[in-house]
Amino acid sequence: MIRFKKASIVALGIVALVGCTKSAPPVSDTASVAATGPAPDATADEQAIRAINPVWFKAYNAHDVDGVVALYADDAVLNMPGIPAVRGPAAIRAAYQKDIQGAAAAGYTDTQGTNGEFGVSGDLGWEWNTFTVTDKSGKNVDAGKYVTVYARRNGKWQIIRDIWNSDLPSVPAK
Repeated sequence: MIRFKKASIVALGIVALVGCTKSAPPVSDTASVAATGPAPDATADEQAIRAINPVWFKAYNAHDVDGVVALYADDAVLNMPGIPAVRGPAAIRAAYQKDIQGAAAAGYTDTQGTNGEFGVSGDLGWEWNTFTVTDKSGKNVDAGKYVTVYARRNGKWQIIRDIWNSDLPSVPAK
């Protein structure tokens, strides 16, 4: 009798699970499936994303504020160390204008790391990588890591979120 009760409970559990499982509705209109277009090419998207930050580093080191800002979407948020987050082209331009001026005056050069990690999912992509900052003599003065998030807007990949930080220890508050 106990075996029958156990077997009945297990059977009812399986039936309940199967009944709760959603299955995709059958596709009755093949035209609607074809209208969605081909699946995105993840390899091409990743290569497009991989190409953006080298452009950022080249423009930054050339002190080209316009070139850097052009890589950001209109609704982008920049999370630069030492200042509150800034949003939108005007605020991002002002932040980079000040930052690039300081880097130029100090003779600093930023270099992108070589072991980046990338990912793409639909119209969003991301990059995690490292950077180093050297002075005029070539001495490393800083190193750190960054995460950049991209979105495809009108067929073009743009930066929508950008954040980086130093590996140097924080300076304690006085």
